[in-house]
Amino acid sequence: MTKQITIYTDYVCPYCLLAEHVIEDVIQGLDIEINWRPFELRPEPVPTLRVEDPYLPHVWKQSVYPMAERLGVPIRLPTISPQPRTDKAFEVFAMADEQGLGHTFSICALKAFFQEGKDLGNQEVLADLGADVGLERKAVLNALAKGTYRERHREALRHAHEDMEITSVPTIVVGKQVIRGMPSLDELRRAVDRIVSDTGPQD
Repeated sequence: MTKQITIYTDYVCPYCLLAEHVIEDVIQGLDIEINWRPFELRPEPVPTLRVEDPYLPHVWKQSVYPMAERLGVPIRLPTISPQPRTDKAFEVFAMADEQGLGHTFSICALKAFFQEGKDLGNQEVLADLGADVGLERKAVLNALAKGTYRERHREALRHAHEDMEITSVPTIVVGKQVIRGMPSLDELRRAVDRIVSDTGPQD
Protein backbone atom coordinates (compact mmCIF):
# COMPACT_ATOMS: atom_id res chain seq x y z
CA MET A 1 0.00 0.00 0.00
CA THR A 2 1.41 3.39 -1.05
CA LYS A 3 2.23 5.69 1.86
CA GLN A 4 1.70 9.44 1.71
CA ILE A 5 3.31 12.67 2.80
CA THR A 6 0.91 15.61 2.86
CA ILE A 7 2.16 19.16 2.32
CA TYR A 8 -0.07 22.10 3.22
CA THR A 9 1.16 24.83 0.93
CA ASP A 10 0.69 28.26 -0.53
CA TYR A 11 2.16 28.78 -3.97
CA VAL A 12 3.64 32.15 -2.96
CA CYS A 13 5.70 30.60 -0.14
CA PRO A 14 9.29 29.94 -1.28
CA TYR A 15 9.88 27.49 1.55
CA CYS A 16 7.24 25.20 0.04
CA LEU A 17 9.36 24.79 -3.09
CA LEU A 18 12.47 24.22 -0.98
CA ALA A 19 10.67 21.74 1.31
CA GLU A 20 9.51 19.70 -1.68
CA HIS A 21 13.14 19.37 -2.75
CA VAL A 22 14.08 17.99 0.69
CA ILE A 23 11.12 15.60 0.64
CA GLU A 24 12.00 14.28 -2.82
CA ASP A 25 15.55 13.67 -1.64
CA VAL A 26 14.36 11.68 1.39
CA ILE A 27 11.73 9.55 -0.39
CA GLN A 28 13.82 8.73 -3.46
CA GLY A 29 13.37 5.04 -4.26
CA LEU A 30 10.53 4.60 -1.75
CA ASP A 31 6.87 3.89 -2.51
CA ILE A 32 5.68 7.20 -1.06
CA GLU A 33 3.57 9.81 -2.83
CA ILE A 34 3.32 13.51 -2.09
CA ASN A 35 -0.17 14.81 -1.44
CA TRP A 36 -0.63 18.59 -1.66
CA ARG A 37 -3.29 20.57 0.23
CA PRO A 38 -4.00 24.33 -0.01
CA PHE A 39 -3.59 26.94 2.70
CA GLU A 40 -3.83 30.60 1.70
CA LEU A 41 -1.47 32.72 3.77
CA ARG A 42 -3.27 35.93 2.90
CA PRO A 43 -6.82 35.28 1.75
CA GLU A 44 -9.13 38.10 0.69
CA PRO A 45 -9.29 40.78 2.10
CA VAL A 46 -5.86 40.48 3.80
CA PRO A 47 -3.32 42.57 1.83
CA THR A 48 -0.64 40.53 0.06
CA LEU A 49 3.06 41.32 0.36
CA ARG A 50 4.82 43.96 -1.74
CA VAL A 51 8.37 43.49 -2.99
CA GLU A 52 9.02 47.24 -2.47
CA ASP A 53 8.55 46.89 1.28
CA PRO A 54 11.55 45.89 3.44
CA TYR A 55 10.14 42.56 4.65
CA LEU A 56 10.43 40.40 1.52
CA PRO A 57 13.97 41.45 0.43
CA HIS A 58 15.19 41.01 4.02
CA VAL A 59 13.75 37.51 4.43
CA TRP A 60 15.05 36.41 1.05
CA LYS A 61 18.56 37.76 1.69
CA GLN A 62 18.82 36.34 5.22
CA SER A 63 17.02 33.02 4.77
CA VAL A 64 15.58 32.01 1.40
CA TYR A 65 18.62 32.57 -0.83
CA PRO A 66 21.14 30.93 1.55
CA MET A 67 18.86 27.91 2.03
CA ALA A 68 18.20 27.58 -1.69
CA GLU A 69 21.93 27.73 -2.40
CA ARG A 70 22.63 24.96 0.13
CA LEU A 71 19.93 22.79 -1.44
CA GLY A 72 20.91 23.59 -5.02
CA VAL A 73 17.44 24.90 -5.91
CA PRO A 74 17.24 27.77 -8.43
CA ILE A 75 14.90 30.42 -7.06
CA ARG A 76 14.44 34.18 -7.22
CA LEU A 77 12.26 36.76 -5.55
CA PRO A 78 9.41 37.50 -8.00
CA THR A 79 9.03 41.15 -8.97
CA ILE A 80 5.22 40.97 -9.15
CA SER A 81 3.85 43.47 -6.65
CA PRO A 82 1.68 43.12 -4.76
CA GLN A 83 2.02 39.35 -4.73
CA PRO A 84 -0.91 37.53 -6.33
CA ARG A 85 -3.65 35.84 -4.38
CA THR A 86 -3.67 32.10 -4.88
CA ASP A 87 -7.34 31.16 -4.63
CA LYS A 88 -7.72 30.81 -8.42
CA ALA A 89 -4.50 28.81 -8.68
CA PHE A 90 -5.87 26.44 -6.06
CA GLU A 91 -9.11 26.07 -8.00
CA VAL A 92 -7.00 24.87 -10.93
CA PHE A 93 -5.13 22.62 -8.49
CA ALA A 94 -8.47 21.07 -7.47
CA MET A 95 -9.24 20.39 -11.10
CA ALA A 96 -5.78 18.88 -11.65
CA ASP A 97 -5.95 16.84 -8.44
CA GLU A 98 -9.26 15.36 -9.57
CA GLN A 99 -7.40 13.94 -12.56
CA GLY A 100 -4.41 12.70 -10.58
CA LEU A 101 -2.29 15.69 -11.57
CA GLY A 102 -2.25 17.59 -8.27
CA HIS A 103 1.43 16.97 -7.51
CA THR A 104 2.51 17.85 -11.03
CA PHE A 105 0.47 21.06 -11.02
CA SER A 106 1.77 22.16 -7.61
CA ILE A 107 5.39 21.78 -8.70
CA CYS A 108 4.59 23.57 -11.95
CA ALA A 109 2.92 26.48 -10.11
CA LEU A 110 5.76 26.89 -7.58
CA LYS A 111 8.40 26.85 -10.30
CA ALA A 112 6.38 29.21 -12.49
CA PHE A 113 6.26 31.79 -9.70
CA PHE A 114 9.72 31.41 -8.18
CA GLN A 115 11.78 30.50 -11.21
CA GLU A 116 9.94 32.18 -14.08
CA GLY A 117 8.25 35.11 -12.31
CA LYS A 118 4.79 34.29 -13.69
CA ASP A 119 1.68 35.90 -12.19
CA LEU A 120 -0.35 33.15 -10.52
CA GLY A 121 -3.26 35.56 -10.18
CA ASN A 122 -3.64 35.80 -13.95
CA GLN A 123 -6.19 33.34 -15.31
CA GLU A 124 -4.52 33.11 -18.70
CA VAL A 125 -1.27 32.14 -16.98
CA LEU A 126 -3.13 29.55 -14.90
CA ALA A 127 -4.72 28.12 -18.04
CA ASP A 128 -1.26 27.81 -19.59
CA LEU A 129 0.04 26.01 -16.49
CA GLY A 130 -2.97 23.72 -16.55
CA ALA A 131 -2.30 22.88 -20.18
CA ASP A 132 1.36 22.25 -19.36
CA VAL A 133 0.40 19.46 -16.95
CA GLY A 134 -2.21 17.86 -19.19
CA LEU A 135 -5.45 19.76 -18.60
CA GLU A 136 -7.44 21.22 -21.46
CA ARG A 137 -6.69 24.95 -21.53
CA LYS A 138 -10.22 26.00 -22.49
CA ALA A 139 -11.68 23.76 -19.79
CA VAL A 140 -9.48 25.48 -17.19
CA LEU A 141 -10.69 28.92 -18.26
CA ASN A 142 -14.32 27.75 -18.24
CA ALA A 143 -13.95 26.23 -14.77
CA LEU A 144 -12.44 29.45 -13.44
CA ALA A 145 -15.17 31.57 -15.03
CA LYS A 146 -17.95 29.39 -13.63
CA GLY A 147 -16.31 28.81 -10.26
CA THR A 148 -16.62 25.06 -10.76
CA TYR A 149 -14.02 24.23 -8.12
CA ARG A 150 -14.55 27.24 -5.83
CA GLU A 151 -16.55 25.35 -3.23
CA ARG A 152 -14.09 22.46 -3.25
CA HIS A 153 -11.28 24.92 -2.53
CA ARG A 154 -13.26 26.53 0.28
CA GLU A 155 -13.81 23.10 1.84
CA ALA A 156 -10.09 22.39 1.56
CA LEU A 157 -9.34 25.64 3.40
CA ARG A 158 -11.89 24.78 6.08
CA HIS A 159 -10.23 21.40 6.53
CA ALA A 160 -6.81 23.02 6.85
CA HIS A 161 -7.98 25.60 9.38
CA GLU A 162 -10.46 23.63 11.45
CA ASP A 163 -9.57 19.95 11.15
CA MET A 164 -5.78 20.25 10.93
CA GLU A 165 -5.33 23.62 12.69
CA ILE A 166 -2.79 24.73 10.09
CA THR A 167 -1.38 28.19 10.79
CA SER A 168 1.67 28.32 8.51
CA VAL A 169 3.23 26.71 5.47
CA PRO A 170 4.85 24.47 4.71
CA THR A 171 3.19 22.14 7.20
CA ILE A 172 4.16 18.56 6.45
CA VAL A 173 2.24 15.55 7.73
CA VAL A 174 4.13 12.26 7.77
CA GLY A 175 2.01 9.53 9.35
CA LYS A 176 1.11 10.87 12.78
CA GLN A 177 3.90 13.45 12.86
CA VAL A 178 3.20 17.07 11.93
CA ILE A 179 6.23 19.17 10.97
CA ARG A 180 5.54 22.89 10.95
CA GLY A 181 7.92 24.93 8.85
CA MET A 182 10.95 23.93 6.82
CA PRO A 183 11.97 20.40 7.84
CA SER A 184 15.56 19.37 8.46
CA LEU A 185 16.79 16.44 6.41
CA ASP A 186 17.32 14.30 9.53
CA GLU A 187 13.93 15.15 11.03
CA LEU A 188 12.13 14.26 7.84
CA ARG A 189 14.15 11.10 7.32
CA ARG A 190 13.25 9.84 10.81
CA ALA A 191 9.55 10.55 10.18
CA VAL A 192 9.67 8.75 6.83
CA ASP A 193 11.50 5.77 8.37
CA ARG A 194 8.64 5.41 10.85
CA ILE A 195 5.92 5.22 8.19
CA VAL A 196 8.01 2.90 6.03
CA SER A 197 8.50 0.49 8.91
CA ASP A 198 4.83 0.72 9.98
CA THR A 199 2.88 -2.07 8.31
CA GLY A 200 -0.44 -0.92 9.77
CA PRO A 201 -2.96 1.45 8.12
CA GLN A 202 -1.82 5.05 7.76
CA ASP A 203 -3.73 8.03 9.15
